[in-house]
Amino acid sequence: MERVFQPCSRRTLLRSLAAGSSLLLPGILQTVLSDEARGATAPIDPLAPKPPQFPARAKRIIFMNMSGGVSHLDTFDPKPRLYADGGKISSNRPGARPFLAPFWKFQRGGKCGAEVSDLFPNVRECMDDICLIRSMHGDHNDHFQATLGIHTGSVTFARPSIGSWVSYGLGTMNQNLPSFVVLAPYLPYAGSQVWSSDFLPGCHQGTRVLAGDEPIPDLKRRSVSPEIQEMELGLLAKFNRRHQLGRENDPALAARIKSFETAFGMQAEMPEVLDLRGETDATLDLYGLPRGSTKGFAWQCIIARRLAERGVRFIELIDTGSSTNWDSHSDMHAHGPLAQNVDRPIAGLLKDLKNRGMLDDTLVVWTTEFGRTPTTDAPKGRSHHMSCYSSWMAGGGVRGGMTYGVSDTYGDKPVENPVHVHDFHATILYLLGFDHTKLTFRHAGRDFRLTDVSGTVIKDIVA
Repeated sequence: MERVFQPCSRRTLLRSLAAGSSLLLPGILQTVLSDEARGATAPIDPLAPKPPQFPARAKRIIFMNMSGGVSHLDTFDPKPRLYADGGKISSNRPGARPFLAPFWKFQRGGKCGAEVSDLFPNVRECMDDICLIRSMHGDHNDHFQATLGIHTGSVTFARPSIGSWVSYGLGTMNQNLPSFVVLAPYLPYAGSQVWSSDFLPGCHQGTRVLAGDEPIPDLKRRSVSPEIQEMELGLLAKFNRRHQLGRENDPALAARIKSFETAFGMQAEMPEVLDLRGETDATLDLYGLPRGSTKGFAWQCIIARRLAERGVRFIELIDTGSSTNWDSHSDMHAHGPLAQNVDRPIAGLLKDLKNRGMLDDTLVVWTTEFGRTPTTDAPKGRSHHMSCYSSWMAGGGVRGGMTYGVSDTYGDKPVENPVHVHDFHATILYLLGFDHTKLTFRHAGRDFRLTDVSGTVIKDIVA
C-alpha cells in the first residue's frame, strides 16, 4: 500500500519531537522562540557572491586538464626540423638520445592560420576563438608534483587548488550548487589534493561528480518528504546559528554549516543538471554524445556547460586518471585514442558556449602538467618535459586567433615570451578581476596566494 505524506507544519514537527524526546522539547522550543523574538540574523555566508577587485572579463571558468603530459610537439607546436632530423642523435654528449619525428601532420586552422596537428582536427576549426600559448614551462618533471603545480602553484607543499581560490575570491552565483565542481572519472595524480581547499575554508573545496547511478554520494533524499527534510534542516540551522554566536571569525565552522545548506540545495538542483533528456539531438551531436550515454569526455563537457549556465564559478574536467593517460613513454600512438575522446567534445563545448552567448564571459582553459621531449624515451615514445609545453585559453576576455610565445627549433625550451605556471595563474585571476598579489589568505603567520611570490599577468593576450 502506498504511503501518503501530508504537508508538515512547524507545530507538527515539534509535536513529533515531543513524542520522541520530551526531555529535549522545552530547550528546543526556548531556542526557536527566543531566536525569532530577537530577530536573530544569519551569520556571514562564506559562499555569498563577492565583487572582484576590478571589472572582470570572465565570470566563470571551465578548466580542462589532460592527465599524463600531452606532447606539444605532436599537437600544438609544429617543428619542421624535428621531422627532418628524426632518428639523428641529438648531440655529441655521451648517452644522447635520437630525435623523434612527430607522428601526425600539422595543418592550418581558422582565419588566423594557427597550425594544429591532425590529432585535434575539430579544435583546429576553433582556433579563431583560441589563444594558443607555446612557451609554457613548469618546475617539476614528475607527474605528482607537476600536477600539483598546475593546480596549486606549488610542487613541494599542499596548497589550495586554483578552483578553491576562485571560489574564495568570488563566492557562488547559485547557493544550491557548489562553487567548484570537478568532473573526473578517475583519480588523477595527487588524488583529491588536485581539488582540495587545504587551508582555505572547507566550503571552497571542489565537489567531485561522477557519471552513473550515484554521481555524488547521498544525492538522493532519505527523508520521507522534501517538506519534512526542509523543516529538519531549518531547525538544525537555528541551532547552528546559535552555536555560531561569538564564533563569527571561525571559518571552519562557517564552512561546515554551509556544507549542510549546499548539500540540501544540491539534492534539489543537481539531478536536474545531470538530466540531459531536455537537450536536443543537434546539441548532443555537436558534442558527439549518443543520447542516453554518460560516458567519455563528451558527457563531461555538456555537463560543464549546464553547470556554467547555473552559476557554478569553477568547473574542472579531467579526462583520465593516473594511468592509461597521455604518458606515452613507449609509443606516441597512444595519444590517438585519447585525443579522439576529447577533440570533438572540446570543439562542441566552444561552439555551444559561443552560440548561447556564454563564451564572452566564460574563460575556457586547456592544459596539461608538462610536455614531452623532442628525443626518444623508448624507440617510439617521449619522456616528461617540464621545460616547454603548450596550453591555451578561449573566451572570457582572451584574444582569440592568437599564438603567444615561441619555442626553439626542436621545441625544447621557450625562446620568446616564456610563460611560467605562475604567469598562467596570474593571468587567469586577472581575467576574473583580481590582482593575484592581493588575493591572499592569512595562514601560519603569513599571507599565502596562488602565485606564491612571483607571477606576471600576460597583458598581450588580453582582449
